Amino acid sequence: MSHIVTIQTEVRDVAGINAACTRLQLSQPILGNHQLFTNTVHGWAVQLTDWRYPIVCQTDTGHIEYDHFQGRWGDPQRLDQFLQAYAVEKAKLEARKRGHTAIEQPLADGSIQLTIHTGAQAI
Repeated sequence: MSHIVTIQTEVRDVAGINAACTRLQLSQPILGNHQLFTNTVHGWAVQLTDWRYPIVCQTDTGHIEYDHFQGRWGDPQRLDQFLQAYAVEKAKLEARKRGHTAIEQPLADGSIQLTIHTGAQAI
């Protein structure tokens, strides 16, 4: 049986953040207070490629705080890539915890098809 799932990502898991950073070849996140132009925020900071300021993941709320000055201080596509990587890696982590296997297939439009196998079935 096959199911199509759409995921709205909330960034709540540090292991998932670490895995997304590894996947995208970024430095590992740093917990602490981080400067975003004139504001200081606390959370897990991830430095995206070519971004002036880090994105800061608030794992208690699932939100991400950042300042890219309408794309002038960082390409919003880099944030989209991070969110996609986090969603895929978090889904794979959860599948493995339950003894399932996950197979990824990149699609032509940039999306990723993730198939989770539970024993003999795929979900």
